[in-house]
Amino acid sequence: MNQFRLLGKRRFAPFFAVQSLAAFNDNAFRNATIVLVGFQLGLTTNQIGFYSNLAPALFILPFFLFSASAGQLAEKYEKQVLIRWIKVFEIAAMAVAAWGFYARSPTLLFVVLFLMGLHSTVFGPIKYAILPQVLEREELVGGNGLVETGTSLAILVGMIAGGAAIASHFGWLAAAALVVGVALLGLAASLAIPRVPPAAPDLKFNWNFIAESWRVLRLAGKQRAVFNAILGISWFWFFGGVVTAQLPNYTRLYLGGGASVEILVLALFSIGVGVGSLLCERLSGHKVEIGLVPLGALGMTVFGVLLFVARHVHPGYVELDWLAFLGQPGNGWIAVCMTLLGLFAGFFIVPLFALVQSRTPHGELSRVIAGNNILNAVFLVVAAAFGIGLLAAGLTIPQLFLATAALNALVTLWIFLLVPEFLVRFVDWLLISVLYRVRVQGLDRVPDAGAALLVCNHVSFMDALIIMGSIRRPVRFVMYYKIFGVPVLSFVFRAAKAIPIAGSRENPELLARAFTAIDAALAAGELVCIFPEGGLTQDGEIAHFRPGVEKILARHPVPVVPLALRGLWRSMWSRRDSTLGRARLPRRFRARIELAVGAPLEGAGGGAAQLEAAVRGLRGTDA
Repeated sequence: MNQFRLLGKRRFAPFFAVQSLAAFNDNAFRNATIVLVGFQLGLTTNQIGFYSNLAPALFILPFFLFSASAGQLAEKYEKQVLIRWIKVFEIAAMAVAAWGFYARSPTLLFVVLFLMGLHSTVFGPIKYAILPQVLEREELVGGNGLVETGTSLAILVGMIAGGAAIASHFGWLAAAALVVGVALLGLAASLAIPRVPPAAPDLKFNWNFIAESWRVLRLAGKQRAVFNAILGISWFWFFGGVVTAQLPNYTRLYLGGGASVEILVLALFSIGVGVGSLLCERLSGHKVEIGLVPLGALGMTVFGVLLFVARHVHPGYVELDWLAFLGQPGNGWIAVCMTLLGLFAGFFIVPLFALVQSRTPHGELSRVIAGNNILNAVFLVVAAAFGIGLLAAGLTIPQLFLATAALNALVTLWIFLLVPEFLVRFVDWLLISVLYRVRVQGLDRVPDAGAALLVCNHVSFMDALIIMGSIRRPVRFVMYYKIFGVPVLSFVFRAAKAIPIAGSRENPELLARAFTAIDAALAAGELVCIFPEGGLTQDGEIAHFRPGVEKILARHPVPVVPLALRGLWRSMWSRRDSTLGRARLPRRFRARIELAVGAPLEGAGGGAAQLEAAVRGLRGTDA
């Protein structure tokens, strides 16, 4: 399903409107406050500097104080009810903001800034925990892409609208009408959100925010892949925090532009994030594809470096408008770099959020998101200190961008080494995307949790990679040991913890170790995939399943999920038209192939013959 169809669904559209309006209003208020305090009150440079440093601190403080409590609320109560009360809170905060604009009172406006930080703190766990409850599995990436796109564009438009309102002829009245009016629209949209049941209604609320903060952080760290995805999300905020904090001075000193150029640069970055977020669904094939994360990280590093190369000295002109700026030599390339930096940032962030949502139990997700928000706040504080420190040490802003891009490469490499699944999925996604167009049927039949045995026909040397790239959960493949000597494939299967196996005559000790490893994997609740034919098909037909599968199930009678690959016999890397097993050249580039998933068989009481019949039935006549 095309992700844009979600905008016509009541289960998604009202929530999307609420979160977009919230992002718009937050930034409209903040930018109106910046314009008023920075340019209209006649404050001294020291006073403006004090307020500039105070503003981010006040906004971030609630994330430290109230994230844990917000996670509990989102878990315990119906989310649509909470959203409506949050919108009422926003209306009250914006009413105070209206008075602050009228009274030209920085104190009142900074109180509202703290209140909006609290608003974002409470809304955050609901925002990301609600999606898995209202979307189907195959809609999760598309829904997250729409949310990130809507947020990015709402931030941009909100900043422009807020600044323009307070600077207009109507001044405080226009700004007040804007923020209060949008808050009212948000409440109206929230009334259309359908009921979303509480994920953990029996949760006992803990009022000790320090103890609960530690508890949600431990909950977030319970699953290694989820925690490292959270670290990746927090790093995204570090990277974005460093870059966006420097944009005003970077625009003025190194781009020679005025306010319209700063808006242009921010718009290009935001549009890039939006386009990248939307492309995630198409590139991932409607599933959670964390293989896009390394691609995003690579692009962020490359275009961060190219941004430094494009301009690292003063251009020799000042205060250009956006059109004159684009007409200057080299500035078109800067615009491209900024757009592509945002695009790859979209590739980076959307799959990470989708991974956290898909692999965290629903009864814990809101609290895990709360833990994520605490870490995000920590990384934002560190980003501010990092930027201030390096600039104080004598680095220029382009050099700071270069240092951040280099650090991005090191940090993401560290994350991928901690969890090789990210890099494995990238290599797998790249190989399969280049060679094939894969259609998957019945993917929801693979259990979301718990042990299961996957059995599949064996058509080509790429079978395991196709299954690995299609199944959402990590899979332990049982592979013929000589495959571990093939470059690239060796890295993929070792990192994926594939289990090497050999025939009983060839290496009985290795065979025994393989069965022991399979036992241990199933006992640990993992997915294990075997090819019961024992080798590649020689004629495109399914050979008889060997009795080894019965030995596995005798030890662990777990559910068995039959799989069938279709169309691979006519594609690259099968034994068709080959000599001595060498792959022939493909007759069709990017051949269409299918992976069909059958209903799980409990215990497979009929043994190998029953499983063979199930796989034959799934495959049909198409090899």
